[in-house]
Amino acid sequence: MPRIYEGMFLIDNDAVRAGWAQAKGVVTALIEKHGGKVLAARRWGERVLAYPVRRRRRASFLLAYYEIPGTEIPALTRELEIQDSVLRYLFTKVELVPATELELAAAEEAPDFAVPEPPADDSQAEDTTVTAESESDDDEEDLEPAMAGAEDEEGRD
Repeated sequence: MPRIYEGMFLIDNDAVRAGWAQAKGVVTALIEKHGGKVLAARRWGERVLAYPVRRRRRASFLLAYYEIPGTEIPALTRELEIQDSVLRYLFTKVELVPATELELAAAEEAPDFAVPEPPADDSQAEDTTVTAESESDDDEEDLEPAMAGAEDEEGRD
């Protein structure tokens, strides 16, 4: 029996630059391929990510509501994992689609709807790995003064 799910998908901005309809179509086509029916799908915005995902600092968010048999979720998950344009995703079961989401998704289908181009600041994140050797040297230096001060205070009592 199909259930209603809410899905949040992080879409690579390179795919969005090529065309929002095509980027959105990748996700909706996968849902339909696995026996699902998309009830509403819309752009939720473009944001800076809290941490790099697949070496990207920014992504566009797609919020979708769809019916799909629960048995098809693992297969859908496998296909989303191999999609280059889908950086991350999250599914949750919901009872119904909020009316405002249906309205916003319909507004996105209007011919005059335009998606602003994502900023160019989503280039690959730099590697800022700290080596274990440099960390351990700093820790030893920080502990020595603290330990010396603790000994002095104990002797005064």
